[in-house]
Amino acid sequence: MMTETVVNVEQVPANNNANKNTTQGGPQPSRFGWIQMNLEYFKTTPGMLKIAEFIIGILCMSFATPPQTGTGFFLLVVTISFVLTLIWIFVYFLGVREATNFPINWILTEFLNTGVVTFLYFLGFIVQLITWSSRYHYKGVNITAGIFGMINTGVYAFASYLLYLEWKNRN
Repeated sequence: MMTETVVNVEQVPANNNANKNTTQGGPQPSRFGWIQMNLEYFKTTPGMLKIAEFIIGILCMSFATPPQTGTGFFLLVVTISFVLTLIWIFVYFLGVREATNFPINWILTEFLNTGVVTFLYFLGFIVQLITWSSRYHYKGVNITAGIFGMINTGVYAFASYLLYLEWKNRN
């Protein structure tokens, strides 16, 4: 007589915690589970500098608009810098650096970005102040934009210096 063998196979999920949460009515697993909001970064000096760059960039854009003759380069620099700073804010806020495994030297990349922006801001505020020092129409707000551009150049330069120190300490 032949004996019969019965094998029951139960598939165990790779992540038991996620399965327990969903069966017990807990939070559903998310496709964006790697995102963690990092507010602690913005309590540090580099984080506060990013917020300052962002706010001063808004002031520069608001004072230099509508674009008049000679303001185009300054507005281009301010807008590009604003967008790049906003991207870096999101990188730190969402923890993208920690969540990705790309072979990127984040500190060096940010240092080069901030250094180039510092140089462009320097050129931009000089062009803005030279252009508007001899004009009379909308002179006050455009000179104010140039002064805020000068202030933001200093903020970017200090952030570049801190990034340079951090990069040198890691290498």
